[in-house]
Amino acid sequence: MRPVSDKRASFETPFDQVNAWLAEATESEPNDPTAMALATATPDGFPSVRMVLLKGCDADGLVFYTNLESRKGGELAQNPNAALLFHWKTLRRQIRVEGAVEPVTDAEADAYFASRPRASRIGAWASQQSREMEGRFEFEGAIAKYTAKFGAGDVPRPDYWSGFRLKPRYFEFWRDRKFRLHERITYRLDEAAQDWQLAELYP
Repeated sequence: MRPVSDKRASFETPFDQVNAWLAEATESEPNDPTAMALATATPDGFPSVRMVLLKGCDADGLVFYTNLESRKGGELAQNPNAALLFHWKTLRRQIRVEGAVEPVTDAEADAYFASRPRASRIGAWASQQSREMEGRFEFEGAIAKYTAKFGAGDVPRPDYWSGFRLKPRYFEFWRDRKFRLHERITYRLDEAAQDWQLAELYP
């Protein structure tokens, strides 16, 4: 993909800017600097939003993981478009991202799953994410079941647990300014030219 060619751009690509701001947030945010709101929608257009964690950002897109049988997993399977929002209060900045999503490869999902703490991997087996349960005891019983099942051995990735890569077609970088005269810089993908078009919005 061609870099941005605009005098307002201080980064070669919007992905570079995301990673630069993430690095600053890692130094200043007390909790989860990679947390982002993920908005999905049903085929009929009914939206839902929740917080997830970013697990990768490069020129191929932004990656997050989930139970594919969860509400977000089901909605993304039916309507593979989503929006993300980062907000860092300490930096007084936010980033909006919109685009289509695609599944990560099995190799990517396996590698990330293997990097998670053992208790989190067992939790992925025990949780029927987004579905009703009779009470916490039911979940704790499932955790005990899978803890015993895997013993001291490896905890493999369940088939229903994987990730998605959002392929951006739009970014908006927002900076707080006094008197609510905020800065809003957008990058919009020109798919024919495979180039990013910059614009500045009124606050």
